[in-house]
Amino acid sequence: MLFICYPKCSTCQKAAKLLEANNVAFEERHIKENNPTVSELKEWHGKSGLPLRKLFNTSGMLYKDLKLKDRLSEMSADEMYELLATDGMLVKRPILIGDGFTLVGFNEAEWKAVLGIGEQKP
Repeated sequence: MLFICYPKCSTCQKAAKLLEANNVAFEERHIKENNPTVSELKEWHGKSGLPLRKLFNTSGMLYKDLKLKDRLSEMSADEMYELLATDGMLVKRPILIGDGFTLVGFNEAEWKAVLGIGEQKP
């Protein structure tokens, strides 16, 4: 599996800890150092089942600086993919890509369900 993250992000750190604690093998990719390409974004979006807008990191400074909240509704899908590919900090993270699925953002219950991780007994 491919784990796309920003290592300084506390949410990404929580997601990585969940994967490691449950012995889920993954390859880590730093989203700022290695921006996703347009073709990767299209593939991941297709497997995520999410609206394209959900791939944007709406809490990020760059999103706010570019005033994307107001601009996205006027953009085509291709324009959104192109914009996302310009800077990894625009992309919501973490992203986990596996066979047939893409998880965007960290929702622990969703990740556990998709990965088949059961409840841990104390």
